[in-house]
Amino acid sequence: MSGGPADATPWSSDPLPGSPTAFLWGYVRRWAGHFGGLLALVVGAAACAVAVQYGMKLLVDAMATPGTDREAVWSPLLLFIALIAAENALWRSAGWLGCLTVVGVGVDIRLDLFRHLSGHPVHYFAEHFSGALGNRVTQTAGAVGALTNTITWNILPPCVDFIGAIVVLSTIQWQMAAVLALFVFMVAGIVGVVGVRGRPRHRAFSDQAALAGGELVDVVSNMWAVKAFSARRIEADRLARKFDREAVAQRRSWLYLEKTRMLHDVFLWVMAGGMLTWAVWLWTQSRITPGDVVVVTTLTFRILHGSRDLAFALVGTTQQFGMIAETLRVIGPRHAVADAPAARELAPMGGSIDFENVSFAYADGRTVFRNFTLHVPAGQRIGVVGPSGAGKSTLVGLLQRLDDPQAGRVLFDGQPLTAVTQDSLRAAIAVVPQEIALFHRSVLENIRYGRPDATDEQVREAAHAARCDDFIQALPEGYDTLVGERGIKLSGGQRQRIGIARAILKDAPIIVLDEATSALDSHSEEEVQRALERLIHGRTVLAVAHRLSTLSGFDRIVVLKDGRIIEDGPPSDLHARGGAFHALWRMQARGLAEDTITRRAG
Repeated sequence: MSGGPADATPWSSDPLPGSPTAFLWGYVRRWAGHFGGLLALVVGAAACAVAVQYGMKLLVDAMATPGTDREAVWSPLLLFIALIAAENALWRSAGWLGCLTVVGVGVDIRLDLFRHLSGHPVHYFAEHFSGALGNRVTQTAGAVGALTNTITWNILPPCVDFIGAIVVLSTIQWQMAAVLALFVFMVAGIVGVVGVRGRPRHRAFSDQAALAGGELVDVVSNMWAVKAFSARRIEADRLARKFDREAVAQRRSWLYLEKTRMLHDVFLWVMAGGMLTWAVWLWTQSRITPGDVVVVTTLTFRILHGSRDLAFALVGTTQQFGMIAETLRVIGPRHAVADAPAARELAPMGGSIDFENVSFAYADGRTVFRNFTLHVPAGQRIGVVGPSGAGKSTLVGLLQRLDDPQAGRVLFDGQPLTAVTQDSLRAAIAVVPQEIALFHRSVLENIRYGRPDATDEQVREAAHAARCDDFIQALPEGYDTLVGERGIKLSGGQRQRIGIARAILKDAPIIVLDEATSALDSHSEEEVQRALERLIHGRTVLAVAHRLSTLSGFDRIVVLKDGRIIEDGPPSDLHARGGAFHALWRMQARGLAEDTITRRAG
């Protein structure tokens, strides 16, 4: 269920509102009808609750006044019963509307936070626990729901009760109304100040809870390594330290709330006793009726108990606001790589790539490229090799616009990447990385991820072309088999071929192979290489490869070193020159021969 209006911009790259108040106000406006109706129902129900107390006064006075016609009690009784019925009906209606509102707003918040979160660059996710980020999205929606419930049921009713009580008490004894109002304002002010001072404790608890949750998810997602290194006890001890820090922060937050409650209880005892004594004394002076004593007593306790709920609710909201504020701080900043306001859809033509005088450095100051230039004609298969740190992965990242260069520009078919939308750019690029990212979904769904509108038959055709149809058919449920988290139920070669099937199905004009076979054994590599031949046919290919033998049939090899091109040409020409590429080839060939001799000797 969504209440978002047509003019909402969920995919905007603008930062989220910096304050929780502004963030919440956006959803109040989006769901204005629901929140307005909820406000009206709660105010009406709370007003009826005060009126019920006045109805009780009328009934008691009718019964207690000497010489009153006994038939006169039926009118106040009917009024009393009608007010109770109206109050209950309004509360139940408010509960129904509150359910629709809180659930719907929670869905909107999680979607909006995910949309903004997914717009951050890849390096952002390397700097934060994925589990902690996911928890923040869920917890923020929960915090907003809790905040809405608190305001609806614990803050708004006491405020209405207070106004109504002051009006009713003013008709009985205006001095009582004035004293009660003064006392309530004083208590609310004191508790409010105390609550604000506790905000750092609540925020610290929110931070520690997010960190502990992220650590737990990180350990569970790497359980293979935990078992392989006999690290269960080590990880349990590590988590125990994290949980202990969280527990300390939680106790500090909780006990601070208890101190606030104790302070309010003292005020409640003093004021309730004083107001009741005052009312009884006035009755002994025949200045008020028994019904007045009843209504003064009930309203006083109602207001003071309501003020306690209000005070605790206000203190509790500081925790919710703290959690929302922390989420906005972590998830909410402006995207480092954003679409330009006038960005248009990419119009792929042939698949040419150009890097023009590109300079790029990471945030830590590490420079990768200075005035780097490279032209890849449409349909050319180019291999990129070089030592670690030469800039190979950075080159691939800039092509996908995972980062923007500080100077120069990257072009796709003559179109600057910064002038087109990121989604349309990436839709024109199929990437086969070293580690294939698979979801805990069926094989069919994972392959179809390359083109969501593909038919089952098209998915099977892509799988056949990627030489993975046979092993898929052998799985327990064939294409409907769940692959497990990160594809753990499949071997490395099987995952790689599913990734290739996904890329074949995508049918993009540019193919990026980022160390696509470096982690495979010889047999798996052979199978994957055959699948790759089908994938790269007739397309522009940019392949980063550690195993140089995989590039022997390519049109061109570019050798990088320290962000510079030191060799560029067809593989045969580079071999003939006897330069860096030839030296790397001989080194790998010698290593492969030694490995073969060692295996045979074993």
